[in-house]
Amino acid sequence: MEYKVKDLALAPQGNAKISWAEQNMPVLMLLRKRHSALKPLKGVRVGAVLHVTKETAVLMKAFVDAGAEVVLAGSNPLSTQDDIAAALVEYGVHVYAWRGQSSSEYYWCLEKIIEWRPQIVLDDGADLHALIHEKHLDLAEQIIGGTEETTTGVIRLKALEREGLLKYPVIAVNNAYTKHMFDNRYGTGQSTFDGILRATNILIAGKIVVVAGYGWVGKGIAMRARGLGARRVIVTEVNPIRALEAIYDGFEVMPMSEAAEIGDIFITATGNKAVIRREHFEKMKNGAILANAGHFNVEVWIPDLEELARSKRHMLPYVTEYELRDGRKIYLLAEGRLVNLVAAEGHPSEVMDMSFANQFLASLYLVDNKGKLPLRVMNPPLELDEMVASLKLESMSVRIDSMTREQEEYVKSWRHGT
Repeated sequence: MEYKVKDLALAPQGNAKISWAEQNMPVLMLLRKRHSALKPLKGVRVGAVLHVTKETAVLMKAFVDAGAEVVLAGSNPLSTQDDIAAALVEYGVHVYAWRGQSSSEYYWCLEKIIEWRPQIVLDDGADLHALIHEKHLDLAEQIIGGTEETTTGVIRLKALEREGLLKYPVIAVNNAYTKHMFDNRYGTGQSTFDGILRATNILIAGKIVVVAGYGWVGKGIAMRARGLGARRVIVTEVNPIRALEAIYDGFEVMPMSEAAEIGDIFITATGNKAVIRREHFEKMKNGAILANAGHFNVEVWIPDLEELARSKRHMLPYVTEYELRDGRKIYLLAEGRLVNLVAAEGHPSEVMDMSFANQFLASLYLVDNKGKLPLRVMNPPLELDEMVASLKLESMSVRIDSMTREQEEYVKSWRHGT
């Protein structure tokens, strides 16, 4: 086995956590059981850059059981859970991940994946996809296909496609209904506040919460802020349709330049850079708390905060205090990185069950259709999405109606009128 993790002695602790996740991920466990005997991925090398959590471990074990050789690196320098990494090495996964990596160490791990010449590439943020297209085009031509799990990563891959540079088909798992509607909304909505509360132990009730961005992630965060008793929930947006939706969902909408003066807690969820920057820091009240739920640590523009601060200190493990020249103090959580994965454990297993079932099925689909798919970023086939939803309902003992033959014919015909 080739790997680099913090400490293999942590494996028993990691295995216990993985067992907990397995009990709460019935869809993926069913798919894993179905395909462990058939070995549809026998001989296929899978390279994955994902947050190394107990939920990710269940997915990696599913790939191993399906016959694949699996290589894994973390998709964020601070999100790896070292006990999980150790447990996966024991299971036969080549893991290159540990918590607290430098930027150079992070990219070293990605290069190690490339050395294994993966045929299926799973990514969370598109760093591996981008690295392959920038520096390893010889490998790109041998790749069957890839998947991408984040909005940020899909945006990057769409840019590659627009420029005519995409070298293999990619399934945007992020765009599966059973991913973005549940993982992004319910998973991130809950786990973002889990991270904020673990980091600070503040009371959300009575606070003014500002949510930057009203995509599926922002919707979930705003909903949970209201549920936790926030006095006001303010949404900032650049998209007029989403802004209108936020208003009709009962939230206030205003520019960040106005929200900056009144917010107690600011949470970014846009996938863009410098959403909160110098002009906003200069207006914030003393004690403002900043957290990011987007993939990269660029939404809260830290260079501006560093320039404005006369001093800086680490108050708590995931809380950094910036004292500005006028004496105001602003608190940045998790170094501006994904607060739910740095200060907490990421999404609940029940939500990742659907997301990772989509990852697994998308990978099987790529292998089954090797050489037949266009060099594009594609949404997952609807039938796979519906399969995941049906299995999830079944696991929850929920039954639904089915159409009669007459109804099926009715919805397919144009002849029935008034």
